[in-house]
Amino acid sequence: MKLDATHDPAARSWVDSANAPGCPFPIQNLPFGIFRRKNERPRGGVAIGDQILDLAALGLKTGPTLNGLAAQGRAVWRKLRHALFKGLSAKTPDKRFRKFLVPMKKAELLLPVAVGDYSDFFTGIHHASNMGRILRPDSPPLLPNYKWVPIGYHGRASSIVISGTAVRRPLGQIKTGERPEFGPSRRLDYEAELGFVIGPGNPLGRSISIREAEKHLFGVVMLNDWSARDIQAWEYQPLGPFLGKSFATTISPWIVTLEALAPYRCAGFARAPEDPQPLPYLLDDEDQRHGGFAIEMEVSLNAVRLSQGSFRDSYWTAAQMVAHQTSNGCNLSPGDLLGSGTISGTEPGTYGSLMEQKRSFLMDGDEVVLSGRCSRSGYATIGLGDARGIITPAVAVK
Repeated sequence: MKLDATHDPAARSWVDSANAPGCPFPIQNLPFGIFRRKNERPRGGVAIGDQILDLAALGLKTGPTLNGLAAQGRAVWRKLRHALFKGLSAKTPDKRFRKFLVPMKKAELLLPVAVGDYSDFFTGIHHASNMGRILRPDSPPLLPNYKWVPIGYHGRASSIVISGTAVRRPLGQIKTGERPEFGPSRRLDYEAELGFVIGPGNPLGRSISIREAEKHLFGVVMLNDWSARDIQAWEYQPLGPFLGKSFATTISPWIVTLEALAPYRCAGFARAPEDPQPLPYLLDDEDQRHGGFAIEMEVSLNAVRLSQGSFRDSYWTAAQMVAHQTSNGCNLSPGDLLGSGTISGTEPGTYGSLMEQKRSFLMDGDEVVLSGRCSRSGYATIGLGDARGIITPAVAVK
């Protein structure tokens, strides 16, 4: 993906807050979301500084989701990005845009897409290794299939919630003795991930090749795959995650497009010489050279930073996730969501979950915030926004 004028680090907006140092939404970003003001219908907008530009400024009426825009494909997204950049630029200001600005603090941010289907992968190799050492201390940390296949499971789309939504402590079966008991999870955890939002998608029975995969990626959000470790431990064998995962998944409100992320591309994970080459349907030279994203991720608990990680530690690229998900003919639809899996490093301070840190789990009232940003020398720093959630007490089954 080539760089163009919209990536110019010297570009400034006539929206003053977009030019402030550390602003996550400078003119080089322009992420899409859904918002509303009191007594108004939800509609599409673009984050610029501390403001939202209503997409009606360009005559675009999205309705309450961005699924229609996601379906239109990269040529439309690129054209729209250039039109927004031009009108918001200090050099070529469009005076008509001013009346379509809404202060972000006066708006409610909503789920940007209606998620029809959600899959969660396991691409963070260091997280997979850390968890393997904890759960299988007498065996190799990675299972034999890990470096051959992008492992994932089908999640629950109905419980995906927007940042700021309270997360109810789940109830479930927990086995600590001879018999399981039913009650609130006592080992509630977070998982720091990225979520990839699907664009046009594919018909049932037709796969997407790895060379075409990125044409079907609308953009990226932060994603917290909340996990009840004690419920999960009892239920996951032999079929995998179920109630220990399906009670909530939090995403950030702004979809950062792949166009905005172009300056922050990097090589895919550096495999060791002894690692197997991906099978042909997962192998593409261009993807290996530029299929990664240098997205830095941070987790804070009650306003105290716990860890920092990077999507560079994803063993599989986003394109490989799309290619594998559709390789059996599975159809993806606009607005579908693919979670990356927990992204962790190899050292304390880089772990993307509490279980890896071997510390106490989440308590009622705790607030977890996931945030992401991209920076590169010579280019503007852009943010992905926050995925925020506060734990509230379980409610007993009557």
